Amino acid sequence: MKKKVLKSNYDIIIVGSGPAGLGVAFKIAENSKKSVLLLEKKKISSGGLRNDCKQNYTYPVGFPYEHWDEKEVEVILEEVKTHLNPKMETRLNIEKYQKRAKKIGVEILSIDQAHVGTDKSSELINTLIEKLKALHVEVALYTEAEALSKDKKEITLVGGDVIKFKNIIIAGGRADYDWVQTQMDTIGVTYNDNIVDIGVRIETKEKNYPIVKEYYDPKILFPNKVRTFCTNSGCAHIVREKYKGYYSVNGHSLSRENKPNNLVNFAMLKTIRLTEPVVSGQQFGKILGEMVMQLSGGSVIMQRVGDFRLGSRSKKETFNSDLYDFEPTLKNAVAADLSLSMPAKILRDIWKSLKMLDTIIPGVLHPSTIIYYPEIKTYSNRPEFIDDNFMVKEGYYIIGDGAGTSRGITGAWASGIRAANGILSGKENEKEGEL
Repeated sequence: MKKKVLKSNYDIIIVGSGPAGLGVAFKIAENSKKSVLLLEKKKISSGGLRNDCKQNYTYPVGFPYEHWDEKEVEVILEEVKTHLNPKMETRLNIEKYQKRAKKIGVEILSIDQAHVGTDKSSELINTLIEKLKALHVEVALYTEAEALSKDKKEITLVGGDVIKFKNIIIAGGRADYDWVQTQMDTIGVTYNDNIVDIGVRIETKEKNYPIVKEYYDPKILFPNKVRTFCTNSGCAHIVREKYKGYYSVNGHSLSRENKPNNLVNFAMLKTIRLTEPVVSGQQFGKILGEMVMQLSGGSVIMQRVGDFRLGSRSKKETFNSDLYDFEPTLKNAVAADLSLSMPAKILRDIWKSLKMLDTIIPGVLHPSTIIYYPEIKTYSNRPEFIDDNFMVKEGYYIIGDGAGTSRGITGAWASGIRAANGILSGKENEKEGEL
């Protein structure tokens, strides 16, 4: 692919074309004449917008309490909708499940949701990118940022090009946490990354988890900071995603145009907040992921609930067509023993929560149900912000899931809008479009 010729300076550079980066780009382009460069190292936006593209439109899901309040979120989500044009999923009679949950100290949230599907998300992303180009945003795909300058407002790209800027927004996402940390070290930004989510992904027959017929992605909160996350049904599949040094499982589902496979999958995650001497959630997650790589021969593991309850390791023979009457959708997962590779405290809290879930929705812990491990969400570096618009240093902003300002597509887009508002309200607007 021919390399895009870039200018030597821009008013604004955005690193990352996920929902946070897109939120900034649209807000700036629609409200100013500033020169904007959007950098993306891949051929298309990745992360949640590309994978499944599930959107939540009710506070507080996706919006960390320390950064957002309900009134602001209600207003900003209306702006997000104008770009994503969500078609809301129906939510029917969930009161019976909520009543059961309340009796045992569990909460089921009522959330407005939309779903695009992995097979349709590329079309949405390409449409958004073309709209940005029409607004005179320069979009550079296959263009990777290498490093920020320590003393100048400059960024070096892989390949050697150096570009100047007035403002830069880093929206690299969770997968690029180590690169973001390196840039913060370079420009002298204080941060911590002591929070990580560790968990499993459950796969079972839809008839064992019938709530999905009435509530597309049930948001269920259990004691001990355990919650459900990212439920997929219809044509649903488990995938494994490559991180630096390990694999993490995740779930996708295709649009409703596809033939259903009558399976459902969802994550059960426990939030871990680390203190000294182990203060890096990113490193803790990596250590656990690498341990599974060692025990599985370089993959992820899976175990049937029936075997887990018996204290027996799952084997290939476990996945048969007798009692266990569906095949795992992640074919390269290795049958193993969950208890050998998962920290006991985390496993204990998640298993207790699963038993509570089975009380609310009987059948989810059928012996055929599969538990995949690990699902690791290294949610964020948490920079020390100097204002409410996620500025970390004059002219530098860090936003999105990778910065702890959001957890999901809509929250990330909203973070982009807030950062853009900070730039648009700045003094440099008096000389708009000039360098």
